[in-house]
Amino acid sequence: MRILVLHGPNLNLLGQREPEVYGTMSLSRLNALLRAHARKRGARLRIFQDNCEGALIDRLHRSRRWAQGVVFNPGAYTHYSYALRDAVAAIGLPVVEVHLTDIKRREAFRRRSVIAPVCLAAISGKGAESYLEALDLLIEASTAASR
Repeated sequence: MRILVLHGPNLNLLGQREPEVYGTMSLSRLNALLRAHARKRGARLRIFQDNCEGALIDRLHRSRRWAQGVVFNPGAYTHYSYALRDAVAAIGLPVVEVHLTDIKRREAFRRRSVIAPVCLAAISGKGAESYLEALDLLIEASTAASR
């Protein structure tokens, strides 16, 4: 299976930005963990991070013919980006929204996702495990669909 992992704004500062909230794992370490997990499961990843909404939309559009699924942490765009929501809906791929923290237990403005309703699932509050569960969910869904 081919999976795009898409990291949104401020994830480039993972491990440095508010470690008491987001933990101490760097983005490069998280990506290495994801690659190792995907390799064990027989999946191939392309990983991309950007702080700009348009770049994330462009990557979703460009990946729609290569990828068979997407793991997407939209960061703060989760709560208000209808443009990203529309891009997720438009690409016709299963997308799992992920968050390191539990957005339902954060500040009031963070508790609602405008993107989750067009996703296969949303997983949050489990740190890096949120991403690993998302990879597994996409792989299992693909396997079940091919039976």
